[in-house]
Amino acid sequence: MTIHRAGSQPSTKAPTEHFTGTVRIDPLFAASEPSRVSAGIVTFEQCARSDWHTHPLGQKLVIISGCGRIQSWGGPIEEMRPGDVIVIPPGEKHWHGASPTTAMTHIAIQEALDGKNVDWLEKVTDEQYGALVQV
Repeated sequence: MTIHRAGSQPSTKAPTEHFTGTVRIDPLFAASEPSRVSAGIVTFEQCARSDWHTHPLGQKLVIISGCGRIQSWGGPIEEMRPGDVIVIPPGEKHWHGASPTTAMTHIAIQEALDGKNVDWLEKVTDEQYGALVQV
């Protein structure tokens, strides 16, 4: 058994090449063989969001606080609230982040395929994020 104590791993700022706005990542656990699953707590400040991206084996998001937005390519922007669980299928192009007025925190759970758990794509523009952007 291994216990990962809260606060034992440092928080990091999400890389600006893959996120817009202020985003903090708190790792929960990394994949360790034979498992391919990793997870982290991600906090998005108001208007912050990920770039468009896909996951080779999909992703699950558990919303734990605030209010957020998520969108799959070609689909409508959906609202996310605490207690919501979002299941993103393998290869589905999507983005997620906070609402224009409220921060949002989620637990992100994903599996790696050949050591890779995400493929980053283009930035989400302010127009794609929504007309109500208030920076």
